[in-house]
Amino acid sequence: MAVTAQMVKELRQKTGVGMMDCKKALVETNGDIEAAIDFLREKGLSSAAKKADRIAAEGTTSILVNGNEAVLLEVNAETDFVSKNQGFQTLVKELSEHLLATKPASVEEATASTMSNGLNVADYISNAIAKIGEKITLRRFVVHTKTDKDAFGPYLHMGGRIGVLVTLEGSTDAQAAKDVAMHIAALNPKYISRNEVSEDEVDRERKVLTEQALNEGKPENIVAKMVEGRLGKYFEDICLLDQSFVKNSDQKVKEFVKSTGGTVTDFERYSVGEGIEKRQDNFAEEVMSQVNKGN
Repeated sequence: MAVTAQMVKELRQKTGVGMMDCKKALVETNGDIEAAIDFLREKGLSSAAKKADRIAAEGTTSILVNGNEAVLLEVNAETDFVSKNQGFQTLVKELSEHLLATKPASVEEATASTMSNGLNVADYISNAIAKIGEKITLRRFVVHTKTDKDAFGPYLHMGGRIGVLVTLEGSTDAQAAKDVAMHIAALNPKYISRNEVSEDEVDRERKVLTEQALNEGKPENIVAKMVEGRLGKYFEDICLLDQSFVKNSDQKVKEFVKSTGGTVTDFERYSVGEGIEKRQDNFAEEVMSQVNKGN
């Protein structure tokens, strides 16, 4: 496969590695982005901790809790200024109420559904676009349910830049659930526990760590032990219960959760615009805007 400039750019954005090294990695892996990321990590040039999608689009996340039901959603706009607009905030509130009341199975089903005002969601959003003057989209949402014996942990960070919804089963300690949500907002785990990590993902990470250790010149007889130690650190990076609790670094999250008498059964974390490519601004205009801000 021919390696294109766009592929090199994408790999550089995901790893922070120089253009030439990215091109070499893509050539070595026949243009496979994920394999190229592993190749760079094996060479010690890229860290998994640095691999993240660009966060570019504006808008907000929002959470609405009503008894034993809760919805977390993300609504995007073109500028941060509009996301603070009262009309935009009203739209988000009314969408939250509608989603929680109707519980559609997908965004497509949601946009086709009819709201209490007689408009379907797509037309309602179109009317808001006409008034506000920017493109607005309902990007995603999730609805959680619980029983009276459980607790929700809703948390919005920076006014909605990050939204987290946690369900703590077997405990009614809402503050504890919110504390776990705050932790998730800060450390962004991918899974609740190691049991959720697939064998394929563990095997892939073990291979990368083994090649990494060998490339560092470590003796083969100690590489396996080193890899298992580093694999433990990997689980701490991606698994909620293995992480040190942000409110008490001497305590693991699993210990904190256990102290509540409950268990975390699921969580969802939305960060505004994650994975959405930002439009390319004119560089000269960007520089002038920064200069003008300084005046």
